[in-house]
Amino acid sequence: MAGTEAADTRDQVVVGGVDSHADTIHVAVVTDRGGHLADAQFPTIAAGYDAAIAFLRAHGSVAAVGVEGTSSYGSGFTHAAQQAGLAVVEVSRPDKAERRRIGKSDPIDAYAAARAVVSGRATSAPKDGTIAGIRALQTAARSAIKARTATLNQITHLLVTAPDAIRAKYTAVSVR
Repeated sequence: MAGTEAADTRDQVVVGGVDSHADTIHVAVVTDRGGHLADAQFPTIAAGYDAAIAFLRAHGSVAAVGVEGTSSYGSGFTHAAQQAGLAVVEVSRPDKAERRRIGKSDPIDAYAAARAVVSGRATSAPKDGTIAGIRALQTAARSAIKARTATLNQITHLLVTAPDAIRAKYTAVSVR
């Protein structure tokens, strides 16, 4: 009696999609034409990333992996996938109209990420450490501007009730 064996996937080209979160990533695998093959969830730890990469490769030759949030929740997986030799593509979140139409869940978002790569809608290189540095500088600059504004507002409000001599002396300073 002949057994039913799973189709040989070694020659099959597949594309992965990853919906990333703080504690988990959801990985979907599609054919090079966008047909759904499988999806699974993994923890956001080194062993989880390794298992996710093995899961992708178990379904065929991985052409690319689309990842949502390559510089935030998906950064750990992005780094692991690149170290494993996989091509990673930055995928934007689906627009609101598409989300309302097809729904929102981790598997849906992971499959959507994979299909975005297959269709060519997602072609951006993943963000790297340079982006994190720029983001840190922008955050520091924004904080400094807020602090300066708050200080000037405090001085202005204190001067309202200050004696005339002090108000005259420091009003010019608070207006600058």
